[in-house]
Amino acid sequence: QVKPVESGGGSVQTGGSLRLSCAPSGYTVCTYDMSWYRQAPGKEREFVSGIDSDGRTNYADSVKGRFTISQGNAKNTSYLQMNSLRPEDTAMYYCKTDRRRCNGGWPLEYNYWGQGTQVTVSS
Repeated sequence: QVKPVESGGGSVQTGGSLRLSCAPSGYTVCTYDMSWYRQAPGKEREFVSGIDSDGRTNYADSVKGRFTISQGNAKNTSYLQMNSLRPEDTAMYYCKTDRRRCNGGWPLEYNYWGQGTQVTVSS
């Protein structure tokens, strides 16, 4: 099964920026709806942002105006540009595939999580 793989995490100071990437683990001809979640130590995993294969996006209120989600031309990768980072953004960030559409067929549920990438924001 093709699964999402995250990259791009790291450590920055408050106000800094990072760009996370999510790419498929192998070759695929499908397009994907994808989401980003995050989980801080001792907290529940929470939704951050999502994008469907038509380019429609949504964001958690806590990141609106600071984070931007986008997708690659093949619509099987996603990117999360994170600006004006705050210490409370510190978390493990996970990419999730939600649905996929292959060879022009109907979109089907395709729920897979990546392994996560750590983002640390220091004050």
